[in-house]
Amino acid sequence: NIIVRQRGTKHNPGQNVGIGKDDTLYALTDGVVNFHKGRKNRSIVSVLPEAEA
Repeated sequence: NIIVRQRGTKHNPGQNVGIGKDDTLYALTDGVVNFHKGRKNRSIVSVLPEAEA
């Protein structure tokens, strides 16, 4: 499932998130989407599985 469609990497993939050739982020597993800041204040998108959430 597509999480973010973007041009360039405004958001970077985290846990259980893949990135397409057009920089689209998509979920690799079902769960809860989590946006957080990583190193150098970068936006990271992760998908937490149902058991963790």
